[in-house]
Amino acid sequence: MSITVTELTPTTGVEITGLSGSRLVDKAVVEDCRAALDRRGVVVYREANLDDAGLVAFSRLLGQVVPLPNGGVPEHPEVQAITRDPSKSPLAAYREATFFWHIDGTTSEVPDKATLLTARRIDGNGGGDTEFANTYAAYAALPEAERAELEGVRVVHSFAASQLHVHPNPSPKERAAWDRNPAREHPLVWTHQDGRKSLLVGTTAGEVTDMGATEGKALLDRLLAWTTQPRFTLRHEWRQGDLVIWDNTGMLHRALPYEQSSSRLMHRTSLAGEEAIA
Repeated sequence: MSITVTELTPTTGVEITGLSGSRLVDKAVVEDCRAALDRRGVVVYREANLDDAGLVAFSRLLGQVVPLPNGGVPEHPEVQAITRDPSKSPLAAYREATFFWHIDGTTSEVPDKATLLTARRIDGNGGGDTEFANTYAAYAALPEAERAELEGVRVVHSFAASQLHVHPNPSPKERAAWDRNPAREHPLVWTHQDGRKSLLVGTTAGEVTDMGATEGKALLDRLLAWTTQPRFTLRHEWRQGDLVIWDNTGMLHRALPYEQSSSRLMHRTSLAGEEAIA
């Protein structure tokens, strides 16, 4: 099968067809993927049908794979099952929060550099597509004066902030469980190692340091609305076997809602992040 490469929007996403299985686990393919990821933010390999061993091997060629504290799927501790089925994932109860715009790993010391997600089973009712919002493009489109105002602003990210979107009135027991996850402070403007800048916003962003709660929330809400305008977004309609990779600190993402009973099952690996340039 011939390989085709298609750019998906003016700013974001490239789709590659004709590469699947073990053909993907190749240094030259990974170098092309890295270049496309730097240029377009999201890389889609249609119907790649990469098994878990291949997913881990491809991920290791692309970067340093983040270990999972509680292990992953059988035989592959680096691979996390993404599902609302509690028999397949201990985190299934929290997946509803992924229906809101977010960035992976913001409660870690350094957010993940990239996420790799492959479809083992898709939702049979048409739900569960994934949307992306390009925070490089959104930042670049801000007026110069506003970009200057955002320099040096820092934001506190927490698991609790994301869960409040789903459960706005938690019980004391629920809130205490959420708060056992550490909150982290990050720059609002994330300056990457190559000098490019993006916005670190999303549902985990709960408060702005050195700013009143009302004023800080208004700023975060406004920037999130700005960043998720249609001109900055991309929707991926999943097919079984698809592999999608994205620049995690340059792309917000969210899953479109799917039912708790859905068959949707994704397998994910994450790559360790790089410190922002101060």
